[in-house]
Amino acid sequence: MATYPTLIVHNARIFTGVAQRPEVQALAVTGRHVAAVGTNGQIRSLAGPATVVIDAGKRRLIPGLIDSHIHAIRGGLNYNLELRWDGVPSLADAMRMLAEQVARTPPPQWVRVVGGFSEHQFAEKRLPTLPELNQLAPDTPVFILHLYDRALLNGAALRACGYTRDTPDPPGGQITRDGHGTPTGLLLATPNALLLYSALAHGPRLPHEYQINSSRHFMRELNRLGVTSVIDAGGGNQHYPGDYHVIEELHQHHLMTVRIAYNLFTQKPDEELHDFMHWSSVNQIGQGDEFYRLNGAGEMLVYSAADFEDFRQPRPELPLHMEGELEAVARVLAERRWPWRMHATYDDTIGRALDVFEKVDRDLSLQGLPWFFDHAETVSERNLERIARLGGGIAVQHRMAFQGEYFVERYGAEAATRTPPFKRMLEMGIPVGAGTDATRVASYDPWNALYWLTTGKTLGGLSLYPGSNRVDRTTALAMFTRMNAWFSGEEGIKGQLDVGQLADFAVLSHDYFSVEDEQIRQIVAELTVVDGRIVYADGDFKPHDLAPPPPMPDWSPVNFGSRYWKSQGTLLARTAGTRSTTACCARPAHGTAPWGESGLQGFWGLSGCSCWAF
Repeated sequence: MATYPTLIVHNARIFTGVAQRPEVQALAVTGRHVAAVGTNGQIRSLAGPATVVIDAGKRRLIPGLIDSHIHAIRGGLNYNLELRWDGVPSLADAMRMLAEQVARTPPPQWVRVVGGFSEHQFAEKRLPTLPELNQLAPDTPVFILHLYDRALLNGAALRACGYTRDTPDPPGGQITRDGHGTPTGLLLATPNALLLYSALAHGPRLPHEYQINSSRHFMRELNRLGVTSVIDAGGGNQHYPGDYHVIEELHQHHLMTVRIAYNLFTQKPDEELHDFMHWSSVNQIGQGDEFYRLNGAGEMLVYSAADFEDFRQPRPELPLHMEGELEAVARVLAERRWPWRMHATYDDTIGRALDVFEKVDRDLSLQGLPWFFDHAETVSERNLERIARLGGGIAVQHRMAFQGEYFVERYGAEAATRTPPFKRMLEMGIPVGAGTDATRVASYDPWNALYWLTTGKTLGGLSLYPGSNRVDRTTALAMFTRMNAWFSGEEGIKGQLDVGQLADFAVLSHDYFSVEDEQIRQIVAELTVVDGRIVYADGDFKPHDLAPPPPMPDWSPVNFGSRYWKSQGTLLARTAGTRSTTACCARPAHGTAPWGESGLQGFWGLSGCSCWAF
């Protein structure tokens, strides 16, 4: 009995990522895998009576993007609560969005802008002032996180956090105060961002049913940008296994639209060794499947090695006991063949960590174990050579696109020209992959990172890198596809469009290889396929889309255009749905249930309100 393809896409400009056959016209999918690639005629002839056949209209099709460093699990739990300023071109636009969200947010909820933007992207080249925030929102708590250097809280948020003249500054953080000692609302990381985390944690959390809805909408947003796989780097206040229940429930019900390989991030100083000994005793590397699987340890291995990422502050000096703590953890991981990733911004941190890894390697070979550093902005040539000898890798992210101006101000333009030296890493044969480090520092939009890799420019337009530290578009795309498969141990399984590989791909709104540089940042996917099934479709492909349920709660910023700016002449005012004036969607009166929702129904936690038009 003949087996026909389940899906065919033809009349496309397909970049396969395979050197021997980099471009074809059509591909066929059978089940979960690519079954054939070739010419339009070759592939169309394979169609059967039930095959879904899509004419791509000569659009560019690429392998699904893989983000090797993102905080997707944590980001999904909170996505529906967050107003996004990612890419918004002016502070005036951002403040208009903020005012509109304040008007629709019921008490006691907060309005939160949690990273993903830089003041340098704004035409005004500044953040809002605290008086501006307090005038705009005298009663609704407003929290704005800018990178990991500061947070702005209006008076209502200060009151909700309980910060007073008697609240002490935590280690590595500063609560700025007026002449009377009263907190002003500006919180600074100096350079420890724990204070910023702690303030954000005072805000109400979404209930479990809403977190499920929120996580699905975040995955859909990633699909809209052509992302089909991520490696989750854990994160502060992301506890295992408690904060993983939502993504595990989605996985159990086959409702994930992004593949996630996750690393376990220790949460308490002095308990790191205990955590990794326990986790590596009760879990197996690779457990799960190709949609949800355990990838290893990190990015936090020991807190004494944390060197942060705030270029507005001097490089922190790590304590003398760091090496001993790191060696104890690295030995356990090496003995049990657990891959690891390690946050390291500065060369000094990398050098001291390599002293430890080389010592461990003398007893327990690290060859063949996919361990790697994250970030590595100021890594030296000597330490690159040491990483190469030990068989390690480096995952880079476009944090300099958001903070490059601050780096230049502190260290000079010359030092910034190789920060990080990703082109040199590639020349040395070190495994190098690219990611975003979203959602609290940089944006989750990979096209910003591809723009940065190829142009060397910040969001504010500052040119950081000469040609010697920029890569061409094909290499940059490989860093977001094929090369990233090394970091999850999935080389040859995904990252290319070749027979037998997983059928993950995206049809783009613009041809990445031919558009002008500035247009790279405007690219979105018009069709995204994961595991052989369509998970997102728009434009001409909209009839193939299976839209998710409305975002919850009904006042969520996601319902009102809180999406990454893709300039089409308007400020993303196109909403996910048209809000009815029907009573069930009305803003709740003061004193009603805090989420303004009732009648939870079904797996997705849909409220009794159904008055949405799509």
